[in-house]
Amino acid sequence: MLQTIKDWFWLEELWLPPTIKWSDLEDHDGLVFVKPSHLYITIPYAFLLLIIRYFFERFVAIPLAKAFGINEKVSKKIQHCPILEKFFIQSTRHPSQSDLYGLAKKCNQTVEEVEIWFRRRRNQERPCRLKKFQEACWRFTFYLFLTIAGIGFLYDKPWLYDLWEVWNGYPKQPLLPSQYWYYMLEMSFYWSLLFRLGSDVKRKDFLAHVIHHLAALSLMSFSWCTNYIRSGTLVMLVHDVADIWLESAKLFSYAGWKQTCNTLFFIFAAVFFISRLVIFPFWILYCTMIVPLYYLKPFFSYIFLNVQLVILQILHLYWGYYVLKILRKYVMKKEMEDVRSDDEEDEESAEEDEPESLKNGLGKSRKPIPNGQPDH
Repeated sequence: MLQTIKDWFWLEELWLPPTIKWSDLEDHDGLVFVKPSHLYITIPYAFLLLIIRYFFERFVAIPLAKAFGINEKVSKKIQHCPILEKFFIQSTRHPSQSDLYGLAKKCNQTVEEVEIWFRRRRNQERPCRLKKFQEACWRFTFYLFLTIAGIGFLYDKPWLYDLWEVWNGYPKQPLLPSQYWYYMLEMSFYWSLLFRLGSDVKRKDFLAHVIHHLAALSLMSFSWCTNYIRSGTLVMLVHDVADIWLESAKLFSYAGWKQTCNTLFFIFAAVFFISRLVIFPFWILYCTMIVPLYYLKPFFSYIFLNVQLVILQILHLYWGYYVLKILRKYVMKKEMEDVRSDDEEDEESAEEDEPESLKNGLGKSRKPIPNGQPDH
């Protein structure tokens, strides 16, 4: 039964063009070809990267953050209130105005005091700037490493040859050591990002990140198993080259270097639009979707590969909208802000918005709402 399922899953008609057989991708004459079993090692490598990341953030990112003057900010202590704590945990972290009024009466406090309590309580669970700096520092370092490695692996190779030659049954390309390590590192890195999504800073585009990581892993796995390595390496390089500038802009944003952050973000926007909205759809996607139609009829492998690439392009358009939104906001208000930032308000700005009388306790003119008594 299991053998039947395995034979059906690896049908040549599903995975390979009609002119290629699995036997063509077997090792021979000292040449090594890709094998699906190679991908198993990416999971242990992902956990190894998580260990390396832990020490990197602790011994590299934190000292670097302190050099920029970024320290772990301790949230202001709040008075323990069982009624408010129970409502916060069991009901909602963002009470409505009517909820605030009812809670204020129960606790014999003012509505503003209850509102400030909830704001500070949310900020206790919100990751501090230091944590965000650590994450951005790690991603910047690894994206930079992967980009340099990708350029080193590809600069002297005939670009895009297997995007149409392999489809058309030209001589099969053996696996190079550089390609092996580039794929293994890239996939292991994406696995590690996926494993850390639950503990990393959660942003508004959390679902888009999940879809992106899964689509990227699926695309890399599929391109590896079918020996479409050139297309895979090009897609990875196109993605990594833009992310370097985004993560570097975040680093300087968290450090308070606004002008440097703005400059880097403009560079990121230019690289993003060129690489993901020009090169990716009009060069890579064109070679994988349009060119093969001149040589053979569509089959499952062709459709599956291009569906995944189209999903990535849709995500590019989605994030491109946010990039334009940030640029428009900067042009209109001369302020650069990551619209994909956390759902919670920034703790420092939240504290600045508090009335002066509430920062240091209840003001003289502010009376609590008596328990069970209507407000007149």
